[in-house]
Amino acid sequence: MRPTLSQGPPIEAAIQLQKVVKTFKNAAGEFRVLKGIDLTMQRGEFVAIVGKSGSGKSTLLNMITGIDHPTGGKVIINGTDIYSMSESRRSLWRGRNLGIVFQFFQLLPMLTLRENVMLPMDYVGRYDFDERPNRAMELLQLVGLEQQADKLPMAVSTGQQQGAAIARALANDPPVIAADEPTGNLDSRSSEAIISLFEHLVNSGKTIAMVTHDPSLTDKTSRTIIISDGELVDETVARCLPLLTHRQMLEATRNLQHFTHQPGSFILRQGQHVDYLFMVEHGVVEVVLCGQNREDTRIARLGPGQFFGEIELVQGGESIACIRAAADGPVELAALHRDPFIKLLGDSELTEEMIGRIVQTRLEENRTVSHRSRM
Repeated sequence: MRPTLSQGPPIEAAIQLQKVVKTFKNAAGEFRVLKGIDLTMQRGEFVAIVGKSGSGKSTLLNMITGIDHPTGGKVIINGTDIYSMSESRRSLWRGRNLGIVFQFFQLLPMLTLRENVMLPMDYVGRYDFDERPNRAMELLQLVGLEQQADKLPMAVSTGQQQGAAIARALANDPPVIAADEPTGNLDSRSSEAIISLFEHLVNSGKTIAMVTHDPSLTDKTSRTIIISDGELVDETVARCLPLLTHRQMLEATRNLQHFTHQPGSFILRQGQHVDYLFMVEHGVVEVVLCGQNREDTRIARLGPGQFFGEIELVQGGESIACIRAAADGPVELAALHRDPFIKLLGDSELTEEMIGRIVQTRLEENRTVSHRSRM
């Protein structure tokens, strides 16, 4: 998603990571956890960050929150380079601009839920002193805990503790919320309630970056970022080839080439040799039977997350149709060369089966349309 205004300057991104590197040192030497991360999250996005244990997802979130310091690169939140300021200034900035939700809640056990929610306001001096209790109650009401406001954390359920932690993260009305496994210790019912609350917050204009190990939660987010071995998987690869393992997706990402085609221009012509699996990143392409003595016949329109070229790569031969950029606008393609594509099919039986089914379906569609066009 790349929202822009039809007039005026582009919308400023909520979160930008530029060439972010994080290296840890121990007795065994250096270990690079993040390897030059480039990532942009727009305002109002609900982004899931997923990856296997040790992939670097929590370290990535720590770069966003300012809790940990990158070895190299920049982290810009709502236009502010957060690592260009001192630790004390960054801590104050974080309290005013960022809400953080932890897996283990991090509520102070000796304070009531309402007092826990008031803490961030006290820390940064936000809102008048007499206004803070009412503000805390409004937030607890938002998460359905107004009846539990004067209880200690240990006197309520784990789901209610997480709800209170979210209310605390919202205390200073931050534009960005960072959540690290927010449902990791909750039952399914409590998890659903937390995600529904996050959806409500996004609809009200918040930006949420959520690390999760639960793939089912990504159905609720507007975007999913996969990290593997300290590198980001190309999002188009993940959408087009979802049955690959994360490591295989990363291998495909490293082998990608990128092309841009202007509206109406041909990407492939009928009978042309095909060397790539083409995946649509942005824009729309048209699959067309090009006739010499008749009008072109359109078979399909393919948009972001769809691909073409698989028939020719799997079965051999030349392009069975023309592919062109639609007149709507430019088309951006991610392309995987024949050799790494065939290798991935050999390494992923599930992907090979998926591609095989798509090939048969598209061949049948092509035959049907071709037959009709000759009638």
